[in-house]
Amino acid sequence: MSKEQVEANRRRWDELVPIHASSRFYDLEGFKKGRSTLLPVEIEELGDLQRKRLLHLQCHFGLDTLSLARRGAVVTGVDYSKKAISLAKEISLDVGIEARFIESDIYDLPSILSEEFDIVFTSYGVLCWLPDLGAWASVVSRMLVKGGSFLLVEDHPMASIIDEVAQAPIRCALPYFSDGGPAKFEVEGTYTDRRAKVENSTSFEWTHPLSEIIDSLVEAGLRIEHVHEFPFSFFQRHESMRMRPDGTWHLPDEFPSFPLLLSIKAIKD
Repeated sequence: MSKEQVEANRRRWDELVPIHASSRFYDLEGFKKGRSTLLPVEIEELGDLQRKRLLHLQCHFGLDTLSLARRGAVVTGVDYSKKAISLAKEISLDVGIEARFIESDIYDLPSILSEEFDIVFTSYGVLCWLPDLGAWASVVSRMLVKGGSFLLVEDHPMASIIDEVAQAPIRCALPYFSDGGPAKFEVEGTYTDRRAKVENSTSFEWTHPLSEIIDSLVEAGLRIEHVHEFPFSFFQRHESMRMRPDGTWHLPDEFPSFPLLLSIKAIKD
């Protein structure tokens, strides 16, 4: 694991926090007025959250974490960005939602957080920032009570390798399997605004095929309850995608059926 690469990513995320917070994509003002940021897949698969102790990993500046609290969970959000955690705390106080936020790299979390949780949750664009999925899964398992559940909702690994200017036939821009090292990207702006001025434009991302995700959880002592794959996304990840009335984004009909979203639920027996 390269500390330099992880630190480069951390600097970039620190810089992105104010850009994201002021964007229409996150709609912070709408959230403060009561809008939930949770999407149908996680709402359905998380189920009843009343008084459940929930740990949200890679929480950014906490809108999903606080939306989970609005559904009754007792929440703890974790992120390695100091600026993200600082803003999450401010928003929590501003809207009057009780929540705890901790600044920590996931791999360091067991050294600073000794308690266990009923649910561990993480979602959307999270795994690519993790160099070591085996260590990640061990942290997930460590943080769960016996009988507790882990839910991952994430971009499907197959979807992440398609050329962003997707056309039929599909062209792969990145390899599905990895040698363990990251891909280096020079990114203009950010996903909320490609024209935003960002000084820390370099990012490093790790590829994790579906088998690696599942195996890491199993090897950490978790039982896979389900793996769901979906032919849609909740944002326009490729130019050719079009939104349907239910808010899901789909590739054109001339494309073959293709997984774009993934959910995995695992139990600590």
